[in-house]
Amino acid sequence: MKGERQLMLRSMYSGISGLKNFQTKLDVIGNNIANVNTYGFKKGRVIFKDILSQTSGGASAATPTRGGTNPLQVGLGSTLAAIDTVHGSGSRQTTDRPLDLAIQGEGFFMVADSVSNTDGVAENYTNVVYTRAGNFYMDNAGYLVNAEGKYLVGHANDTLYETDSTESNAEADKEASPLNGITEDLLGENDTFTFDGNNPIKIPTTAKSISIGPDGTVEYVDANGYRQYAGQIVMVKFPNAGGLEKVGSNYFQATANSGAPYGQIATVAGMGSITAGALEMSNVDLSEEFTEMIVAQRGFQANTRIITTSDEVLQELVNLKR
Repeated sequence: MKGERQLMLRSMYSGISGLKNFQTKLDVIGNNIANVNTYGFKKGRVIFKDILSQTSGGASAATPTRGGTNPLQVGLGSTLAAIDTVHGSGSRQTTDRPLDLAIQGEGFFMVADSVSNTDGVAENYTNVVYTRAGNFYMDNAGYLVNAEGKYLVGHANDTLYETDSTESNAEADKEASPLNGITEDLLGENDTFTFDGNNPIKIPTTAKSISIGPDGTVEYVDANGYRQYAGQIVMVKFPNAGGLEKVGSNYFQATANSGAPYGQIATVAGMGSITAGALEMSNVDLSEEFTEMIVAQRGFQANTRIITTSDEVLQELVNLKR
């Protein structure tokens, strides 16, 4: 009788572990569906594994008189193996806004606060985070920022042409940039962007138009109609993007398992190219999520049935004792 009760309790605990796991799976699915229209969102995925099995009898090898036998084991339920972030690319949505940027590749944009911002001049970067959401804007001072006011990390041109230009200097200024021709990691110690002039990219408020090339080159047409170089966007990629930690607002931060970020301009070292006038949508597939939701619901119901059945059998055993 005592052994039968233990078996019933074991099945109940297995059912409870299944309920917890499928609840977590539903939580992840719900978050995926809620972010189906979130720019740059990367969906989550839940993976289960079994818990250590209880062995009732060990395996035995074959003998001259009898064949071998397999072990006798009863599983003790399931638990979470991983909750992955799937970094597959989302579809592209055309917007025709020059500051809407989509990455075709493995790279991430860096956005950050400035170390100091006095007299309307932002200098250097701090609190850097990473994102695939490319909806950027020009603020009242001419800096390229995201919706939360964080600066798009890049290398700014030292010279800002407003109304005093007499010719186009775009090619010459880009050629003179310290980033030109460098193929190694652009991030220095502590994985920070440390080149001279690594200030946020700024556009004159008098500029007639802005354009961003596939390699992240930012140019504008000044008030006199000449094409000028504003700066260069710098991107990063990671050895293990799945190890990045989500910190909200479409941001990721590096962890011990993501590896150190590698910084470069777009189109170099597998960063991918930048498409201006488009945004990367969420990589959530609604049909896939609804299918997973049905599977999770059925799994939840099945584990509930295991618990109620075990309870009924246990009650019958208790009644036998009476």
